[in-house]
Amino acid sequence: MIYLDSNATTRPHPEVVAAILPFLSEFWHNPSSGYRAAKRVRAAIDEARGRVAALIGAEPSEIVFSGCGTEANNMALRWLARWMGADTGHFITSAIEHSAVLRPAEALEADGCGVERCGVDAAGRLDLDAFRSACGAARDAGGGFASVMWANNETGVLQPIAEACEAAKECGLAFHTDAIQAVGKVPVNVRETPVDFLSVSAHKFHGPKGVGALYVRGGTRFEPMIRGGGQEAGRRSGTENVPGIVGMGMAAELMRRQLEADGHAAVRAMRDEFEEALLARIEGTRVNGDRDRRLPGTSHISVEGCEAAGLLILLDEAGIQCSAGSACMTGKQRPSHVQIAMGIPPDRAKSSLRFGFSTFNRPGDVGAAVEALDKAVKKLRSVQGPPGMGPVEVRTL
Repeated sequence: MIYLDSNATTRPHPEVVAAILPFLSEFWHNPSSGYRAAKRVRAAIDEARGRVAALIGAEPSEIVFSGCGTEANNMALRWLARWMGADTGHFITSAIEHSAVLRPAEALEADGCGVERCGVDAAGRLDLDAFRSACGAARDAGGGFASVMWANNETGVLQPIAEACEAAKECGLAFHTDAIQAVGKVPVNVRETPVDFLSVSAHKFHGPKGVGALYVRGGTRFEPMIRGGGQEAGRRSGTENVPGIVGMGMAAELMRRQLEADGHAAVRAMRDEFEEALLARIEGTRVNGDRDRRLPGTSHISVEGCEAAGLLILLDEAGIQCSAGSACMTGKQRPSHVQIAMGIPPDRAKSSLRFGFSTFNRPGDVGAAVEALDKAVKKLRSVQGPPGMGPVEVRTL
């Protein structure tokens, strides 16, 4: 099998697995206890906190571990809504956010919060003029907060975070970014881009599932969403997921080294070779989104005349694992909100696939994936017709 769905999740690195195992067997104690064995566990959490902080240029005290990236998003957004007043504040975001931001936005809107979802251009990047205008309107209406993702989970397109953060701050708005797809894959530095809150998820950069983190800028007011025993310096109660946290710390350290070494150059090279081969070999293919400002391993492809659902079945049979956009959209036969916001026509949107390369892919995977996709396209087009006829639903092949 060739795994090309690293936006959905990444393979845990062997060094991460090795780091976790002792904390499932020998060092299984509660880190809040007072004896020596528990203090050894507490030290491991502290080390992991420092490693996660170093990956994003933060101080260890600014890192709050959570159960996942979705929880980190909710921690930030629910607190900001409470702080600003959910029924009077204004929330500015983009139309292409992950559901972990869009669903909380809907809940806040139901509570009376004004929500503005700013559009993007055809390349999938935030309309900064619309965002600045929305921030100004929120300021004039009494204040609010903003959240824009660092990198899109479907297209991999990097958003103008520095500019968006500056626009929000100029209007007195607190700023959060969902950086779950970006951290570990591209440089992220909270000292250079002074966001107030930033969400991270370990399993997106070769760490374990079930653990994430929220960066809270030092000096920023913050109250917990989960209350109880006062863990995480009172910011997120509940006995810590020590194996997950240790694994996240090791993954952060490995990705920091890789970014400093070559910025995932090999991953980017495989992605580019893959796209060049597809465009040359398969008629009616195109790359969606900004090709210059995106994650190094993400390729979002449309294949004219072919339903993505049919292609996924054939590719899976051929041993190629990829997806039709976000993993959260699997099984939902409709264009994603991201592609709609980009102005991609419905037929083309339904023919889109997302391929995600990682450090575990090898150059030979490129040729095998191109070959498998070419065969799948030919098989579907033999049923559905050549490019230009538009896709039709194929329930069985």
